[in-house]
Amino acid sequence: MNKLVIFGSGYLADIVADAYLQGLLPAYELVGVFSRTAAKAQRLADKVAQSGRPCQACTTLDDLLALKPAYMVELASPAAMKELTLPTLKNGTSIVTLSIGAFADTPFYEQVKATAAASNTRVYIASGATGGFDVLRTATLMGQASAGFLNVKGVRALRRSPFYSPEMETENKTIFSGTARQAINTFPTGLNVAVAASLATVGPENLQVTMTSTPEFTGDRQRVEITNQEVHAVVDVFSATPAIAAWSAVSTLQNIVSPIVF
Repeated sequence: MNKLVIFGSGYLADIVADAYLQGLLPAYELVGVFSRTAAKAQRLADKVAQSGRPCQACTTLDDLLALKPAYMVELASPAAMKELTLPTLKNGTSIVTLSIGAFADTPFYEQVKATAAASNTRVYIASGATGGFDVLRTATLMGQASAGFLNVKGVRALRRSPFYSPEMETENKTIFSGTARQAINTFPTGLNVAVAASLATVGPENLQVTMTSTPEFTGDRQRVEITNQEVHAVVDVFSATPAIAAWSAVSTLQNIVSPIVF
């Protein structure tokens, strides 16, 4: 049985915990959950414990790592990912992450690779709200590839942001255009998938990212397009809620221990 912990205690953490309670992660034992807010960590730990399986609420990373988990699911933010990654890997704990935006920092990314190799651990990049990493990586390996990324949001999701303007209520508007590295610096939590797509293709400096707003649109659309001399591939995913991100972490956990790997 592989010891598992969850870093985060919000909506996505509940989905992963529910998947565990539903028996979808039989190779794992969920032994701890983390939140800096004690009440939030305790709520999620109690939810798991009600099934008769003990789970510890932790408010520090040290307490979480003291449980000696084999795997951590990170469901927080790129900033949190940058804080926890190196000590977690040095602890002998591999990470399934949704906060791929942290890896737009190339020196940090290289440090993570070196630390994981030295610790015999891994960082698994969950697909989040996009997908098709296999075909994206394959097309890139073939050479001479170019790639682009489009994110579409509804105006409702942007009304409280500094990027909002009244014309968004009635017309489509380009909010951002630039590289994946620039995108994650501008939207620290909103474009993690763009960084994931860049790592699978042409890199954070070369993947061109566009974000647009559309009136009455609900949810998120992520469109990755890659071309080379022989291949033209498009991965286009619409998600009404962020739930797909948590389910992609569950899928990754299943794949880690599966005798058949997708």
